[in-house]
Parts: sequence; structure tokens; C-alpha cells
Amino acid sequence: MGRVVGKRWWAGIAVVAAVAVAAGLVWFKPWALWVDETVSEALPTAAPSAPPLAAGPSAPPSAGPAGPVTLAQGSFITHEHTTTGTVKVVRLPDGSRTLRLEGLDTSNGPDLRVWLSDAPVKEGRAGWGVFDDGEYLNLAKLKGNKGDQNYPLPPDVDWTAYTSVSIWCDRFDVSFGAAELVRT
Repeated sequence: MGRVVGKRWWAGIAVVAAVAVAAGLVWFKPWALWVDETVSEALPTAAPSAPPLAAGPSAPPSAGPAGPVTLAQGSFITHEHTTTGTVKVVRLPDGSRTLRLEGLDTSNGPDLRVWLSDAPVKEGRAGWGVFDDGEYLNLAKLKGNKGDQNYPLPPDVDWTAYTSVSIWCDRFDVSFGAAELVRT
């Protein structure tokens, strides 16, 4: 009888261990580190919402440039995972703004987000967790860990209140990499 109880006990331990391993795999998603998602989006060219006014002697001069204008930019530095590339805040011809990542190259991971933050960009481990300490805006889930991608900025958001961009792992509250936004 002792052997039967012992076998059941070990079987119970094996089931608990298997469930724990499965839950850990789902939570950590370690395979994501070896799977790249490349995005190749062109910079959007939004059309004006109203037809242009006819030119004439009393017509006002054009309100702005016909093409996209870079308002701020920066280069990514590495935090938890090696991260390179650039970020830009771009005003489109229709007046809308978008955050553009160009040449992004970072590790894939669980629950990666693109955040605007008022936190300073700090080198090394000191910068890993600062982006959720103050004001931040979770723009969207990161579309891919490599390539060029666009994230529209909500029209009611004052993007100038944010001084940095982070590729943020929401699952583990850590920055994979970040860039300071410098106005041009």
C-alpha cells in the first residue's frame, strides 16, 4: 500500500510540475526571442481633408509645406535588450502627426509597447524602469521588432509634453530601448 501512495504522490508532483512549466512558457514566451517580426511601412501621406482654394490675387499663401515635416527625432539606446534605430515625430500635410520608427532593430518579446514618456533617457540599467515613473502614453502594441513603422498620435495629445520614446515590455515593466526626442 505504501508503494501505491508513493506512486500517486510522485504522479501528483509530476502533474503540478508540468502545469508550472506550461504556465511559465506562456508567461515568458521565450521562443519570441528567436522569432523576428519585420515591418516595412512607408511614411503615410495624408491627403488634405478639404479641396485647396483657388489661387488668385487675394488668395492667402499656402499654410504649410506640401510634404511631411520632421518635428522631433532621436536615436535609440539599449536598455534590457540591444536596440537600435531612430524615431521621429512627423507632421503630415493634413496637420496630423505620427510617430515613426525607422530601422528599428530590437529583440522580440512578450507584450511590447511603444510609449511616449516624460522620463529622461538614461544609459544602462539605470534607464530600464524609469518610463512608467511619471507621465506616459501607451501609443500601441509594437507592430514588429524590426523595420520601419508608423504610430498615429491622437489629435488631442500634446506630444511636446513627452521627451522620450520607449520600446516597453509591459509584461515585465522594463524598457528594451529608448530614444530622447529632440525638436528640430
